[in-house]
Amino acid sequence: MSTQKNILQVHPKDNVLVALHDLSKGSVVNFNGVDYILQDDILAKHKFFMNDMQPGDEIIMYGVLVGKAQMALHAGNLMSTSNTKHAADPFVFRPYHYQWQAPDVSKYKNRTFNGYHRSDGRVGTANYWLFMPTVFCENRNLDVIKEALHTQLGYEVTDKYKKKTKLLLELYKSGADISKADLTIKESDVITQRVFKNVDGIKFLNHQGGCGGTRQDAATLSKLLAAYADHPNVAGVTILSLGCQHLQTQNLLDDIKKHNPGFDKTLYVFEQQQSQSEEQLITEAIKKTFEGLVEINKLERKPASLDKLCIGVKCGGSDGFSGISANPAVGYCSDLVVGLGGKILLAEFPELCGAEQQLIDRTIDEAAAKKFIHLMTTYNSQAQSVGSGFDMNPSPGNIKDGLITDAIKSNGAARKGGNSPVVDVLDYTEPATNPGLSLVCTPGNDVEATTGEAASGATLILFTTGLGTPTGNPVCPTIKVATNTALTKRMGDIIDINTGPIIDGEKTIEEMGEEILEYCIKAASGEVIPKAVLLNQDDFIPWKRGVSL
Repeated sequence: MSTQKNILQVHPKDNVLVALHDLSKGSVVNFNGVDYILQDDILAKHKFFMNDMQPGDEIIMYGVLVGKAQMALHAGNLMSTSNTKHAADPFVFRPYHYQWQAPDVSKYKNRTFNGYHRSDGRVGTANYWLFMPTVFCENRNLDVIKEALHTQLGYEVTDKYKKKTKLLLELYKSGADISKADLTIKESDVITQRVFKNVDGIKFLNHQGGCGGTRQDAATLSKLLAAYADHPNVAGVTILSLGCQHLQTQNLLDDIKKHNPGFDKTLYVFEQQQSQSEEQLITEAIKKTFEGLVEINKLERKPASLDKLCIGVKCGGSDGFSGISANPAVGYCSDLVVGLGGKILLAEFPELCGAEQQLIDRTIDEAAAKKFIHLMTTYNSQAQSVGSGFDMNPSPGNIKDGLITDAIKSNGAARKGGNSPVVDVLDYTEPATNPGLSLVCTPGNDVEATTGEAASGATLILFTTGLGTPTGNPVCPTIKVATNTALTKRMGDIIDINTGPIIDGEKTIEEMGEEILEYCIKAASGEVIPKAVLLNQDDFIPWKRGVSL
């Protein structure tokens, strides 16, 4: 990247420049000795053209084709959806000898994190008990159990809102003016102590599947739930079933064994249509789970080498700085983890549109490369068949903040995976088994993507955001990385790491990448708790393998 005061050229081949701060129409900016007279106001995060353009001319950013001009343009014009349309080069498998120099990881060679060691050699960054229904009919029962267990065992995080409501009720009954009420609640007044110090949480996978859809939907859901039951951060499981649904309990149990033939976690099953009453079902589920909690509370964190880390990388609420600050910083962290023998999972296939060739060229196995091509083309064809396509992925918020085409968004998003070789390509719910960078087929949708990354074994998720998003995951601690300082100040209650100093010229991508890894080590050890975990942002949306961008 080449930066000069208020502007940035991401790659030497680019014919657009990025505004790092708001620039006014008519002002003159100099880059590499050339003066550019701005023809429009250029807000921070947006781009302007470096030379005159004719309709059909190629627009290059990140060193690759990201769009084509739709009209005659002058140097200094703002790039917008009216003058630029998505374009990307075709991609094919070709013999390619990718060369990569891993970063120096000598300072981390003897570092460890304190995690929960499982019998199969994997190491969790947390110790959770997991409730899962085989069908949506059991969601209400899960809600009742959650209220009972969370309130009594110290996992409740909404007490302050209950206290605020209680205060409003008291004011209402007294006839006071509610509009002037001070609803400030001291955190010390709502802190509850966990009964089980070595149980990091009791998690609930409410969903809308298991019946009513296709049998294929139920089969996919079964594999997803099986992957969560076998997750390294999960120590015990309670399954609630109705009895008559498509996803039969035995199917789920069979998938758990297929996922891990050596599965040996405590697992309880309760089927409502075989119970005496709803009360009896819920009572027994609470009682047996309590017994299980007593047992998994005996587990303690122990040192583990950093090659046991498996980190998912994701972006959501992206902006024009995502591919410049947070994503490349996370990418450098990814390279460090790969250099240490750990695993990195890069998902969101609709957000790899336009970055395919570089990822194919980095894939060390021909079969894996061709699997990636098949998954990408099949997925995109499905979207096109219903009048959409990967090129329609950017959201209004993305566009407003500078991501004009999907190829711009995708090439910035791909930077989260760093520069290491691609060692494997995983379809939805397939587990990551090879050290290094793996591509995981999921939608770009924030929650569907994080749900899929956790299913493939991520024990931490690095989630970059430029606009802010409250997304988390039930079993995988999710660390929010902001692209800019303004967002960190505005939404500091959900942001863990600020990469804004890269934009401000105060830190390098490499320095921020090392800071991110340090945070990951602390989070994996339970020394710091990511905001998404503190707020119980336990988002879980199974993908039905339909069109979802």
